[in-house]
Amino acid sequence: QRYTQSNGRRPFGISALIVGFDFDGTPRLYQTDPSGTYHAWKANAIGRGAKSVREFLEKNYTDEAIETDDLTIKLVIKALLEVVQSGGKNIELAVMRREQPLKILNPEEIEKYVAEIEKEKEENEKKKQKKTS
Repeated sequence: QRYTQSNGRRPFGISALIVGFDFDGTPRLYQTDPSGTYHAWKANAIGRGAKSVREFLEKNYTDEAIETDDLTIKLVIKALLEVVQSGGKNIELAVMRREQPLKILNPEEIEKYVAEIEKEKEENEKKKQKKTS
């Protein structure tokens, strides 16, 4: 309490991402920060590596990129792979759907997506090499 009641000391605080749905089913994402302000986002990241993830999302987030659950999950994993080492081992991912329980993807599901993403990257690299030769 001494940190929050005395003058000249900054109270401890956290940033948080809060997700949910409006009454009409529209998904919402808000970020709060220690000052108490909040902002609405379509996609965002906080914590270590957040800047890289946010830049990736700004560049790659489109309506087409989130047309299906699979495409959305792929976009998220691609963004996380920008900052996470060793593939899907260090990724935890949960999917929220309106009026359904939260679904936490197991490591095998995440690794499946990582493998697909890596395969796509390899194919794109091969295409680039063919164009340059």
